[in-house]
Amino acid sequence: MRRSDRLVALTNYFLTNPREHTPLPSFTLKYNAAKSSISEDLDIIDKVFKQEGLGFLKRIAGAGGGVTYIPNDTEEKSMKIIDELCHKLEDPNRILPGGYLYMSDILGNPKTIRQIGHIFASTFSDLEIDAVVTVATKGIPLAYAVASFLNVPVVIVRRDPKVTEGSSVSINYVSGSSRKIQTMVLPKRSLKEGANVCIIDDFMKAGGTITGMTSLLEEFNANVQAIGVLVEADDEEDERIVHHYKSLVKITNVDLKHKRIEVRRGNFT
Repeated sequence: MRRSDRLVALTNYFLTNPREHTPLPSFTLKYNAAKSSISEDLDIIDKVFKQEGLGFLKRIAGAGGGVTYIPNDTEEKSMKIIDELCHKLEDPNRILPGGYLYMSDILGNPKTIRQIGHIFASTFSDLEIDAVVTVATKGIPLAYAVASFLNVPVVIVRRDPKVTEGSSVSINYVSGSSRKIQTMVLPKRSLKEGANVCIIDDFMKAGGTITGMTSLLEEFNANVQAIGVLVEADDEEDERIVHHYKSLVKITNVDLKHKRIEVRRGNFT
């Protein structure tokens, strides 16, 4: 195989297998190339990944060494995407009755969701994460995007048990904004005991849903390593009950009377 062909094949492998450790000998056997040639190929790919803001190749020398692709956005690239999200969310036509915002077009856009997932995965790339946890339903596409770059499974917390998922663990919790008692359910087989997890949610007001998920995960002795929120609402009437999280966008004011929305960057920066 020519070097140009090999570079394309290797690049595709890394992009489709992020955070997966691969021994160098497997590449030399697969492409029938010398170890020195593969090493030079990796240098080229690593350089381009860094230039394009795609991440980098983490290499380990020695007998048990190899290479791992770590997705990682540059700060400039991430800020540009976040600013574009802020601009989209400032559209007054998004205002729904009750002061809610229409976000289904953003959460349903594969390109946008992939960009957001890449930002969160870059932020949490240094953490040991075994699974991404979210609550049904709107946060699911976002959770899968993050999980695809972290190369871990997605675990979905539901409001009601499903007969097809076997025995489950359920808890009651108080919603942070409505102060209503609600229920969360997680199948026993969905998460290993003591797993390290990352919670992803599309919207947070007071944080009751995330607090409920955290309490439910305690039943599995899971360790919450990170919490990522796409949009948080800055509501002075509701005291925030979640403090250690990363948000991309923050809605500071929704003026129903004058049809205005004030949006800025979240605490990601």
